[in-house]
Amino acid sequence: MQKWARLLAEIGPVETFDYAYMAAGRKRPDPAKTLLGVHVAALALGREKHGESVVLIGKSMGGRIGCHVAQAEQVLGRACLGNVCLGYPLLSPSVGRSGVGRSEKGALRDEVLLELRGPVCFVQGTRDSLCPLDLLEGVIAKRLGRSLLHVVPSGDHSLTPTKAHLKAAQTSEEALDREALGAIANFCKSL
Repeated sequence: MQKWARLLAEIGPVETFDYAYMAAGRKRPDPAKTLLGVHVAALALGREKHGESVVLIGKSMGGRIGCHVAQAEQVLGRACLGNVCLGYPLLSPSVGRSGVGRSEKGALRDEVLLELRGPVCFVQGTRDSLCPLDLLEGVIAKRLGRSLLHVVPSGDHSLTPTKAHLKAAQTSEEALDREALGAIANFCKSL
């Protein structure tokens, strides 16, 4: 996320934060209520420093929690301009496409995306096992809010492409990051 924070700072002010479990060096995420509280506090600080025009950007779980925060803000009448999700975790890590290992109600984490009316930009890799593109495209087709999908060729959940793809396409990871940044910048300008 630090790499993305540096890149995103090229298009606007960026405020980063760590969830409590990350700051403590734990691997297991805090309960959702705690994650939401930390995210809401970071949003309040960002608004204090930079004003009300806010785009929430998060990687993986941070993007998903950001969508929950944006949905809550929407209900309170203080909507964010939009969300950017870098590697959205549409499937639980413990759940495969078959649903085997399902540990929560429903394998697809799409409820917040379907309820959120604000615009969302998804930056997804073609090899992301937590967000198969066909499943995400199905969710996007059902969303009432505007959606943009930028695909990172051969990108995994961290948006890292394979070396084989980079060689075959005669490109670099930095070039693919710049393409994604361009899509995010255009999305933000459209808000």
